[in-house]
Amino acid sequence: MSDRTIDVPAVAPTDSPSRATSGRRAAPATARSARDERDTKLLRTANERRRRRNDRISQLLLTVFVIVFMIPLIWMLATSLKPGAEVFSSPPSLVGSEVRWQNYADVWSYVPFGQYMLNGAIVSVLGTALVVATSVLSAYAFSRLRFRGRDGIFFVFLGTLMVPQEVVVIPMFLFMTQLGWVDSYQALIVPWAFTAFGTFLLRQAMLSVPMELEEAGKLDGASHLRILLGIIVPVVKPTIAVLVVFTFINYWNSFLWPLIVINDPSYATVPLGLNNFLGQGGRQWQLIMAASTISMIPTAGLAILLQKYLVKGIALSSGMGGK
Repeated sequence: MSDRTIDVPAVAPTDSPSRATSGRRAAPATARSARDERDTKLLRTANERRRRRNDRISQLLLTVFVIVFMIPLIWMLATSLKPGAEVFSSPPSLVGSEVRWQNYADVWSYVPFGQYMLNGAIVSVLGTALVVATSVLSAYAFSRLRFRGRDGIFFVFLGTLMVPQEVVVIPMFLFMTQLGWVDSYQALIVPWAFTAFGTFLLRQAMLSVPMELEEAGKLDGASHLRILLGIIVPVVKPTIAVLVVFTFINYWNSFLWPLIVINDPSYATVPLGLNNFLGQGGRQWQLIMAASTISMIPTAGLAILLQKYLVKGIALSSGMGGK
């Protein structure tokens, strides 16, 4: 039986059912992906337009507020450079007939303005230092130490913020009289050295400091004072800067309490001194405005000096991240 070779015709390969099904599914999936990508781009574009519109509105509102708040400052600067006879000229004019820089020189000779500035600096610097010291200690106690009635005492202490200054000035004056502190620096400084505001501000900042840092200090044998000064205070330094600015401005601009407790002009601060620009023709408004401009320099300089800490300090003391 002879061997025969049988030629089998080649059969062209055909797609398997699974591959065909996969191909049919790929087309709708690709279209859906493209549609989703297009929708995402449209949404992103809409969000970007909305964000730009909100930014423009915010910038417009901020510009309006800046202009409104700058008008009194500009008017004060303009009045400080006018001749006295043109302060109340009609119609009102922003610029006088001449620029009188001499008004700024007259401020120092018309009244003992240098003494007022010195008194204000002494009271503000010492008062701020005392407020920061007491606030740091009390805030650490209310935020880190555990003792019975801690939260209740804190809320009672915080409640003193709702008592207006006008309610306590008369009892405080009688107390200063009994101590013999009337017409003295300590009468201007000590009564306001223990503030609930400073304690609350620093307590909120200290609550955001991780407990692990304090526990690490305790493992190294550090005392509470060392932990406070070496660990806690460096972390909350921006908030301390905020407290420094607010406290300095409050002491510097205080008028009611010095008016009550100070009768000796040698202890008068700047707000009291501004009341002494009184001449034969009435108040010397051009000199008052010049003195007011000069008196703004210390507070504005302090705010500019600590500007980089202010925003961070306010955010830290706002309770964000606090326990």
